[in-house]
Amino acid sequence: MPQACHPKIVTLDKGGGMSKALVRSLSLLIILFGTLTLVLAQDADTKPSQQAPDNTKINQRDRSKSEPTADQQKNNLSDRELARQIRRAIVKDKSLSTYAHNIKVIAQDGMVTLKGPVNTQEEKQAIEAKASAIAGQGKITNEIEVGSKQASKPSPSHYR
Repeated sequence: MPQACHPKIVTLDKGGGMSKALVRSLSLLIILFGTLTLVLAQDADTKPSQQAPDNTKINQRDRSKSEPTADQQKNNLSDRELARQIRRAIVKDKSLSTYAHNIKVIAQDGMVTLKGPVNTQEEKQAIEAKASAIAGQGKITNEIEVGSKQASKPSPSHYR
């Protein structure tokens, strides 16, 4: 007598035959979906209406032969040490913004030039005071800019 036809039931056996393949497939789908989500999120964050930073005027000013730039700093020990001490004093002051911590300190023959944007007049004065205390009165040229477009953005520490 012929046997009745029974549909084959697939079980997830302990041997792992079907379950391993299923887990692999699902894992691959999750990874692909996650990657696609990240790519789309990055595209959404880019704002075409956002204006590109423009520091053309500052760059033109710094191209002048009379304007000291960091690459013109002397490589002698006394100038390097002077710039290092001033930089260390500025970075040690945690009350200053990230912009203030990134001020350019240029030492040439014992004279120091400070350049870059800061958020407030108080930061500008604090940096100049630190530099004067180390280099001496009358040896500082302060070209720090207060409240420029760049410095008006909140520093990363603002979000902590």
